[in-house]
Amino acid sequence: MPAPSAAGSEAEYGDILAVLGQQLGEKVAEAADPGGRRRLKGVHFEYAADPKAVHDMAGGAGYSLASNWFTQLLAQLAVANSITKSQLCVFLFVAGGQVPGTGVTPYTQQEITDGLNKIAAQKGGKMITRSTVNRAVQALCGYNWVEKAGRGRIQLNVRLWFHGNSTAQHDVLAEIAGRHEHDVEAFPYAVGPQGAHQEELDLDFGAVADYRGRKRTG
Repeated sequence: MPAPSAAGSEAEYGDILAVLGQQLGEKVAEAADPGGRRRLKGVHFEYAADPKAVHDMAGGAGYSLASNWFTQLLAQLAVANSITKSQLCVFLFVAGGQVPGTGVTPYTQQEITDGLNKIAAQKGGKMITRSTVNRAVQALCGYNWVEKAGRGRIQLNVRLWFHGNSTAQHDVLAEIAGRHEHDVEAFPYAVGPQGAHQEELDLDFGAVADYRGRKRTG
């Protein structure tokens, strides 16, 4: 049987596999029953999914990775009315606007305001003001979810939400740690469910049960 050419189509490979399966069936049948009274009818080949397949996400902005703990915390805070609607909306808008691999959103507060008001302007709904966005950003900085990076840029806490791979995230964490003298109490390490320095988060959110069933401030 001739070897398949490098340029052979999938159909050609399928034919070759079918022949191999037939021959395998004949050999197995002969070994099991030398009299040839029973024959294996065929062999079924099952292909695994392509490991290079990519996510199918809506929109053209790609997708980000978020801490599951933090995602649930956002929901808990919203239900408990322990975070304002404006703070939640500003954070989500900033998180979705990261430059890949940096954790930085290059939005001014006016651009955040205009972006949040895009649909409201189309539908004549209630719109957020720039002063409200400013107060929300200040509050988010206090929570260590974001920090101002100068020149209209906002640095996201990349331990909570990050657009990029793990190598890029570690590079960003190292850069941030350098700016904060590697202080584990400073941004972005002061938020999280583990670690002695994170047991009590002074976020003025009220008591919320964490995933381990304990009460925590945050």
